[in-house]
Amino acid sequence: MNAPAALSERPSALHPTADAGFAVYVHWPFCLAKCPYCDFNSHVRLQPPDQARYIAAFRREIAHRAALAPGRTVSSIFFGGGTPSLMEGRTVEAILDAIGEYWAVDPNCEVSLEANPTSVEAGRFSDFRAAGVNRVSLGVQALNDADLKSLGRMHSAEEALAAVEIARRHFERYSFDLIYARSPAQTPALWRAELELAISHAAEHLSLYQLTIEPGTAFERLFRAGKLAIPDHEAGAALYETTQEITAKHGLPVYEISNHARPGAECRHNLVYWHYGEYAGVGPGAHGRLVTAEGRMAHSTEKRPEIWLERVEAEGHALVEDERLNEEAQGDEYLLMGLRLVEGIDPAVFRALAGRELNKSRVGSLIEQRLLMERTGGRLAATPDGALLLDALVADLAA
Repeated sequence: MNAPAALSERPSALHPTADAGFAVYVHWPFCLAKCPYCDFNSHVRLQPPDQARYIAAFRREIAHRAALAPGRTVSSIFFGGGTPSLMEGRTVEAILDAIGEYWAVDPNCEVSLEANPTSVEAGRFSDFRAAGVNRVSLGVQALNDADLKSLGRMHSAEEALAAVEIARRHFERYSFDLIYARSPAQTPALWRAELELAISHAAEHLSLYQLTIEPGTAFERLFRAGKLAIPDHEAGAALYETTQEITAKHGLPVYEISNHARPGAECRHNLVYWHYGEYAGVGPGAHGRLVTAEGRMAHSTEKRPEIWLERVEAEGHALVEDERLNEEAQGDEYLLMGLRLVEGIDPAVFRALAGRELNKSRVGSLIEQRLLMERTGGRLAATPDGALLLDALVADLAA
């Protein structure tokens, strides 16, 4: 096939962020309990789902996405949720086999799976490793039992650290999450001690999230009723600064607002998102961005697991959103994703996506306010102060 013909069949090859990679996101929506802070698409069921039936549905939806985006090479696969560690090893293996059947898979593909650190799920790590998972991300969230209870977690701090050790034995690459600014009683000194303990167990990567009150969650209802207090902006900022200081000191500097890694150990899957690459989302409530002959398409699927299952069985997919993104929308998304990264965004890529230049006067004003800074090669990045006001910074820059 000659080059022009190849490009006509692969419109993604001409996209400004074509070199960002191609990822597959698999959403497993089931949990043992709903955490009060969580706004992800997760569901608790009294009876466990029929995993064989879900395997068949995932295969059909993967085939559908592959028909929309043929000829790609998968650079990363991520099992998120929900609680993917409730899946059986054979389910994970069957889904990975289906991905490999419909797309080429890079020999160095990163295959990540989110897990909760209960003893039952940690015991499945050997099955996941045998299935092809090569990286796990553990939802530890806190390293003291009182805060774990207030966060609605079902494990203890001891169980969490035991699960981290099991992950260390089975996987060369692993990460775990912690939530901070989770109580007005959490001082920088207390967080410093907890973070030092976490780093002593971390190999290469930590995800450190500041607690936010998300709409529709139990925490939002408690917060509105005056029954839940969280640190104010100044206290949250102090904890954020402590986070940057301690992680940098231990060789895990921030590379994205909430993520820290040793150089070269960044989460490759999330980098596809933040570099505005393509990703296929499959499963209930999954989102995707694929470049087709019609343009860059925004996809999302039916959130309710049982309805998703019925639709996929009847139609081959359960898309509820299949929208072409115009230039303005692509430019806005690129800013929103790219400015989360310490490396920032490339104004030339923004111009190619949005069909216009960034406003030089506005860029200059944001630099003067020390919310934005110029990096090597003309890239623009949020400063530490700008990172604390990212939504406002993106809105100002996009206007």
